Amino acid sequence: MKQIISLFALLLSLNLLVAQNNYSFNIERSGEGAQHIILIPGYTCDGEVWASTLEQLNPKFSCHTLTMAGFAGQEAQEAPSIENWVAEVATYVKKESKGKATIIGHSLGGLMAQWLAADYPELVEQIIVVDALPCLPALSNAQFEAAEEADCGQMKSMFTNMDDAQFEQTQKMSLGMMTTDQTKHDLLLKWSIDSDRNTLAEIYCQLMNTDLRDKIAAVKCPSLILLEANFKMMDAVIAQQYNKLENAELVYANKGMHFIMYDDTDWYLEQVNTFLK
Repeated sequence: MKQIISLFALLLSLNLLVAQNNYSFNIERSGEGAQHIILIPGYTCDGEVWASTLEQLNPKFSCHTLTMAGFAGQEAQEAPSIENWVAEVATYVKKESKGKATIIGHSLGGLMAQWLAADYPELVEQIIVVDALPCLPALSNAQFEAAEEADCGQMKSMFTNMDDAQFEQTQKMSLGMMTTDQTKHDLLLKWSIDSDRNTLAEIYCQLMNTDLRDKIAAVKCPSLILLEANFKMMDAVIAQQYNKLENAELVYANKGMHFIMYDDTDWYLEQVNTFLK
């Protein structure tokens, strides 16, 4: 009887553990500080993109590093949705942080950080946005207006009709515009190749139909916006995109491209550390 009870208790504890981690994204926890930080990587990326950031944060903070469903080898969802991901991360923060958390997001993750802070202000202490905009398509189309519902059929066909060799080649071509650190190219390429094509198509289509320029007026927490050096040439346009974000500081990197944490590492870490203090 005791063995049966022990077995039942073990099964119950395992079921509870599964229930507690029933999220579509992968979670890596590190650090033991009282303040919680959620780190959200960008499009196609694994949480490993935050490696240098975590080296700085782990001694002082409890860090939760995510990898979103369908990216970099993570199990994909049938119908991935940025809005649903934001809601799911909010559920995780509410359950795990025991109070407000800091959100750090790169690229797509930076967009999600703004969305979280706008829709769930009670959960967000502050945000650090790494090279992301409230409305990416408006950067090249000043008249952009989001459609009520994005039609992603063409995007899906473009992603899924390529064979593996063609897809790898297209991803290789984009790396030169992503980072000046060529030692990271193989890693970034692997994350792309290991990502689910349907997820890539759906999320990119949604990203190019997202406009948070009005929504971010609801963000009241301190916000640090770190932008790549090339964006200095469009600082007036970018400042206009962020003009409804109160209590925000926009800072441009001295060098490099989209992966600021790779291309201007010391500057990036100094900005993060100063803001978190």
